[in-house]
Amino acid sequence: MPHAHPHVDRKNYAALPDAVGPYSHAVKHGQTLYLSGFTAFGTAAQGSSLAEQADAVFDQIEAVAAAEGVGMRSLLKVTVFITDIGQIAQLRPVLLRRYDGNLPASSLVEVSKLFSPELNIEIEAIFAV
Repeated sequence: MPHAHPHVDRKNYAALPDAVGPYSHAVKHGQTLYLSGFTAFGTAAQGSSLAEQADAVFDQIEAVAAAEGVGMRSLLKVTVFITDIGQIAQLRPVLLRRYDGNLPASSLVEVSKLFSPELNIEIEAIFAV
């Protein structure tokens, strides 16, 4: 078993769908909080539109931020993976609304598929805490 680093805190959150693999929902190191890639898997939005799935993902991201005592103003970086770049027009309004003027550094990548065919977006996030 790997040794725990004294300044690393690995957490799962009861408010989120259970981790479906060998990972933590989030890892805090010093003043930085790293979130795993979140999807709509296990939510009511699973299998729905890109915009609905993006909102479900941001609900999870905001739940973790709130649990850690920070808000979207503390969002530093997102990496967004989508299965169809042609649907970007659905995504932009969701991002603008969720960021509420606090634009993070961002990467957007089209991928051939995610771990379930019912998913069309996955988002990783990094926060200052």
